[in-house]
Amino acid sequence: MLHSAVPAADKRRALRAGLASGDLVRMPGAFSPLTAMAIARAGFEGVYVSGAVVAADLGLPDIGLTTLTEVAGRAQAIARATDLPTLVDADTGFGEPLNTARTVQILEDAGIAGCHIEDQVNPKRCGHLDGKSVVGLPEAVRRVRAAADARRDPGFVVCARTDVRGTDGLGAAIDRAKALVDAGADMIFPEALANAAEFAALREAVDVPLLANMTEFGKSTLLTAGTLRDIGVNAVIYPVTLLRLAMGAVTRALETITADGTQAALVSDMQTRAELYDLLGYADYAKFDTTVFSHQYREQP
Repeated sequence: MLHSAVPAADKRRALRAGLASGDLVRMPGAFSPLTAMAIARAGFEGVYVSGAVVAADLGLPDIGLTTLTEVAGRAQAIARATDLPTLVDADTGFGEPLNTARTVQILEDAGIAGCHIEDQVNPKRCGHLDGKSVVGLPEAVRRVRAAADARRDPGFVVCARTDVRGTDGLGAAIDRAKALVDAGADMIFPEALANAAEFAALREAVDVPLLANMTEFGKSTLLTAGTLRDIGVNAVIYPVTLLRLAMGAVTRALETITADGTQAALVSDMQTRAELYDLLGYADYAKFDTTVFSHQYREQP
């Protein structure tokens, strides 16, 4: 009720344990606290907060327009709604390496289990679009080193994302991934790999956990959880899936209301009032409220 009762440090330990388990940590992208609650109810192992989703929900394209305050605020609201660990997209760290250090500490304060920092030129763009640019290796290493050194809880997971596959090829991505591990990355996120063979090549190259991005309409083949497990991938994100489904439903619903003059044809597709209240734990709030109002204050003699 209200907020998660699991301390942030315990969520970070749970994420690290999952990454070390030999199984796959599945992290659908949540665009709201309510979707995070649904993700937990469905039995997933973690929650992801996508920078692209935060931007889109604010009516902005994913081109580096969101601020640390906006991302941290949304991430905090999502993390407090579930006992699952939350991994957050921290873009390029929101500035120079010193800004990256502050970003990590702000996200720690927000109750986040980990974040990923990428090596794109700031301002960044979607990793599955053409025309992106990456910084040189020294700058990429400084970002990761700043993030790793700034954390106060050693359990906080620093994931290094590299977009070099899309600019310089798979070999360059492998070389950079190794350098980012040496800089202190706990996990590697190789963006926009083409297929299972490329994920296998990265898996062979580094000895830290590997994260796969299974986003729709991108450059990567949509691999099953079983395939990713077999390769040895440790975590997978589905960053925009739920937002895309929700917005598809919103668009079709508005078209139906316009055409029919009523939402009656849509009711069977809706989450019912009872289902919503059950997900929110409505009865627990009512029970708590009753116990508070029935409490009798007695003045001490």
